[in-house]
Amino acid sequence: MTSPLLEAVALACERDWRMLFEQLDLRLQGGEMLQVSGPNGSGKTSLLRLLAGLMQPTAGEIRLGGRPLTQQRTELERNLLWIGHAAGIKGLLSAEENLAWLCALHRPASREAIWQALAAVGLRGFEDVPCHTLSAGQQRRVALARLYLEGPCLWILDEPFTALDKAAVAQLEAHLAEHCRRGGLVVLTTHHTLSVKPEGYRELDLGRRAA
Repeated sequence: MTSPLLEAVALACERDWRMLFEQLDLRLQGGEMLQVSGPNGSGKTSLLRLLAGLMQPTAGEIRLGGRPLTQQRTELERNLLWIGHAAGIKGLLSAEENLAWLCALHRPASREAIWQALAAVGLRGFEDVPCHTLSAGQQRRVALARLYLEGPCLWILDEPFTALDKAAVAQLEAHLAEHCRRGGLVVLTTHHTLSVKPEGYRELDLGRRAA
């Protein structure tokens, strides 16, 4: 049996002396999309950060390709694209400079590829503009432009639709579904009701798993 791309085994997470969830098992393959839902404080962001290797679980284990995540740091960097709830960009840098800096951490991208990615999210002509002068929606699109660069197959996204207008939301939904159709894996949180869902879509409601 093929090992799942990403797996959680008997996962537990405690924050501020409160158990958010425990005995959580997940098996995720390429081509799937997992939407993590639940009320505020149920552990949605914490679960994403655990899956991205940014936090350590209270109990249980995360596995990448069948091996413990703690032994797979290089493989994780090669396969993971993480975008948190905040845009995660530097205001003094331009859109191009932000993407070049972020890509250089793992997978350097050419200037042409970066400009094409910015054009894909509707930011043609804004490549050299300092990001602190952009609107919240434009700053979010700078961060999301990373999804249009060649690279990781595992996308973990915390509220990616924040500050986007209706057209940008529709475009992002289609792009996420296309990534899954091409064999990629998407794990996301969102308060937005998805209109476009790939065949491998499923939902995990942490509110029903409250410890």
